[in-house]
Amino acid sequence: MLDSFLSGAAFGAALAATGMYQPAVILAQMKLQNWQMVQTFLTASGASTLLVTLCQKLGYLHAKPRGYSSLGLFGPLDGNILGGCLLGMGMTLSGSCPGTVFAQVGTGVSSGLYTLGGAVLGGIIWSNFLRSFFASTKSKSKVAPPKSENLSIYDMLGASQGATAVGVGAAFAVIVAAISALDLVKTKGLVNPLTGGLLIAGSQVFSALVRGTLLGTSSSFEELGDFVSWFLKGGKGKAPSSTTIAVVTGMIFGALGLSLATPLPQSLPNLPFSTARLVIGGVLLAIGARMGGGCTSGHGISGISLLSVSSFVTVASMFAGAFGMAAVL
Repeated sequence: MLDSFLSGAAFGAALAATGMYQPAVILAQMKLQNWQMVQTFLTASGASTLLVTLCQKLGYLHAKPRGYSSLGLFGPLDGNILGGCLLGMGMTLSGSCPGTVFAQVGTGVSSGLYTLGGAVLGGIIWSNFLRSFFASTKSKSKVAPPKSENLSIYDMLGASQGATAVGVGAAFAVIVAAISALDLVKTKGLVNPLTGGLLIAGSQVFSALVRGTLLGTSSSFEELGDFVSWFLKGGKGKAPSSTTIAVVTGMIFGALGLSLATPLPQSLPNLPFSTARLVIGGVLLAIGARMGGGCTSGHGISGISLLSVSSFVTVASMFAGAFGMAAVL
């Protein structure tokens, strides 16, 4: 459990250093006004892809591409698409995501507490109602399950893992360079977006080496929902898993520790979101992430680094939902 806590602390401190945890930075990204978040995200994902592939080749990590999240509604990736869209909508409503909310709480961003409360509520709803409902629809579905050889980008392309990782890293680097050349980044945190992305990738490698697994945060909401169910049943039987709860607890303390060690710049003022908006956004964050089988960290950083088809689909759906919600608000 200590290794999970320490991995989370490293991740939380890295997120706090980037400054992209700030609600105004996230919302400005969704309105295409400031590209700090995307530049940091792509740097982290690209570097993680190369480093994770190297760890796998050297035998330090044994992780398979993430599977599809199927709800049995219209295709094997329906959960990734619908969940990603709901997650993105929640990001725009709350100015947060299932990972940055813990950095917000750790650094004292007041809106983060309401978003986290909504996400915990979403986790309870998912664990006690929606999870079993979608399991039932999936069991009755006639949608064919995905073939194992279609889980990764390199298998679908018929290329090697190493070559595909280099290609993805290069593509992300081109986009990151274009963002810089067009001067689309208007703010920065304690470090610039490129350095911040590398710090996040470094925390990913730390988790891989210390725990033998990659980072993810949204399953903590499902774990909390399972604990609520377990408690209401009198605590009978084996207690639910709390591994990811340990990770996100470490994230809060990691972000808190960095904020106490050095003043963190507030690049944009906090946004006057209503409590209802933040709570609803938090609910969508949790339900969307669990429906899609992961979040901005589980899919966006870890899943992409494993070159998982489902992760690319989920992240694309996430930004589509976020941009769409920003356009109508």
